Amino acid sequence: MRAELEPGDATPALVAAVAAGRAPLGALAELAARQQRIITSDRRSLLLLATRCANRPLGSWFATLAEGESAALRTLPALAAACGTILDRTADHPPLPDHQSPSDQPPLPRHPPLPGCQAYPAYLAWLALNGLPAAVAAALVANFAAWGGYCAAIAEGLRRHHGFDDAACAFFDFFAQPATALEQQAAAALAPAALGSAELAAAREYGTLLQAYERLFWETLAALPTG
Repeated sequence: MRAELEPGDATPALVAAVAAGRAPLGALAELAARQQRIITSDRRSLLLLATRCANRPLGSWFATLAEGESAALRTLPALAAACGTILDRTADHPPLPDHQSPSDQPPLPRHPPLPGCQAYPAYLAWLALNGLPAAVAAALVANFAAWGGYCAAIAEGLRRHHGFDDAACAFFDFFAQPATALEQQAAAALAPAALGSAELAAAREYGTLLQAYERLFWETLAALPTG
């Protein structure tokens, strides 16, 4: 089933441009800003999935993924700084005190949300509430290799063409690591209850949509004016 759900070989245009040194830093700044919103949302979705199956091995697997999202989120400020931008405040920041004057309020977001970039995390949030957890896990595993390959290509391009150091590339290095251990953990977590026909059908549906929304993410970024 994994082979059936895996994305095709076509590399997103922006990934290819970064790897070849043709992408401007503005595009990379947008990528960092969009990932901040996505990672923040995905982490919560994964924690909800972990809660939904807390008494099963799959719950620990989702929790492990959420911990990884937290680690990745901590690497984004260095990437943004290397791209010449500052990340926006997010809902994870505590609210401002009631007595603070309007002039002290944070500025409007430098990178307001874009529908094409928010489709993936919005759908994962829907899956966290409504999806079959085992089918969600299968759909996520199918995309590990492709996402990791994109991140590896971007990290190499940033070092080669822009001189980014390890701190600036840490976000992509993190996801570029082989996901073999996570895949094995998912297989072990799913083993006690093999996927039935309903779960298999759902996994195909979830995987198809997740991959379509990821393609939309890359296409949206590639179409942005970056100056």
